[in-house]
Amino acid sequence: MRSDDATTVDSEDLRIQIPAGGWVVGTVRKPADESPRGVVVIHPATAVPERLYTGFAEFLASRGYVAVTYDYRGTGRSGSTREHRGLRMRDWMADDVPAVAAWARPRFGDVPQLAVGHSIGGHALALGHGSRGLAGFVTVASHAGVTATVPDRAERARVALILRALGPATARLLGFVPGRRMGLGEDMPAAAMLEWSRWSRLPGYFFDDPTMNAAADAARVTGDVLAVGFTDDPWATPAQIEAITDHLTAAHVERRTWSPADGGVQTIGHMGFFRRGLRDTLWPELLAWLDARAEAAPAQQDGNVSLRARKPRR
Repeated sequence: MRSDDATTVDSEDLRIQIPAGGWVVGTVRKPADESPRGVVVIHPATAVPERLYTGFAEFLASRGYVAVTYDYRGTGRSGSTREHRGLRMRDWMADDVPAVAAWARPRFGDVPQLAVGHSIGGHALALGHGSRGLAGFVTVASHAGVTATVPDRAERARVALILRALGPATARLLGFVPGRRMGLGEDMPAAAMLEWSRWSRLPGYFFDDPTMNAAADAARVTGDVLAVGFTDDPWATPAQIEAITDHLTAAHVERRTWSPADGGVQTIGHMGFFRRGLRDTLWPELLAWLDARAEAAPAQQDGNVSLRARKPRR
């Protein structure tokens, strides 16, 4: 394909075997006529299909990066929800995310490795899953999803109905959750919904789950982190984003909160950052952050550490 700035982008399917069982299916996009200047793995949100990230991945590839997108096991193209009914949210974070990161790391030469995590994808990175060796990572609308903190009363009631009643009931009855019918995105495995439901009632989300060891894992994460939120996101408020980033005590965290006006659009919300309407406004802002980390990433050359000097592309 050819982007609107005339840079040719190649794409191909990927299929990654997960050591814990099953496969992840996704897409690799990369510049066709030049060596990549870095790799960006995009870790998706819960029940969000890979196609949401297509435009952003093409944008990154047209700027010289390899961009990897995929569906978690039991969602989208990565297997049947019924066959993966026992998969929990923690399994996506601890198994799928690092497996995709490990697959990408050696395949495109000695270039900087970066990541963007949307919602639960950002949770995984913040807990150290798939973050080894990264020059930096970005979390987008990644928050502690505690139902009681949703500001709008009607939205809080809707979320509570889904996460406390309808979701768990259908999970137990059907073995999966019909997410498309509930307005959640993709269908999802039963165990993932049941774990999400339980975490959503804990004041500290998964940090209050004694089986997760989440606070200790987050405290071991180092390096540069950009945590992005939006003023019209009905769920990921600044306080709930900081409920995640406050645990990144060894990392250098930068916080940005953008409004729809900043992006020249009417709404952004929880899902809208990856829609093409932000291509000329907010996407270049995030690209500039990634470029800066890619430029400064150390490279091994003849056994010595050197700094890369690559010209950013716009």
